[in-house]
Amino acid sequence: MSTADSDAVVLINVYKCEPAKQDALMEALAVMVGRQRGLDGFVSATLHRGVNGKVCAVHGVWASREDWKAMTRHPAIVEAMSPIMSIATFEPNLYEPGETFD
Repeated sequence: MSTADSDAVVLINVYKCEPAKQDALMEALAVMVGRQRGLDGFVSATLHRGVNGKVCAVHGVWASREDWKAMTRHPAIVEAMSPIMSIATFEPNLYEPGETFD
């Protein structure tokens, strides 16, 4: 992905939960990302499980800020967020893509 020519945005969303609920949170996040995959502008997503048992994160890439905003209002995503919000708090942040180092 070329950062100079791209309108893409990166969403890094950190979810905090009780350790006993981390597995359920990861399952709910997988359902949500599964629904996102079919939406316009979805590029990719990676789920991360915190080793402390208290956090999970989603690293998602969207083709544009507009695509990301449309996703947040999509009925299937709103529905998928309901169980997530019942067991976790979250802090989403959007970023411009940066350099990738392999």
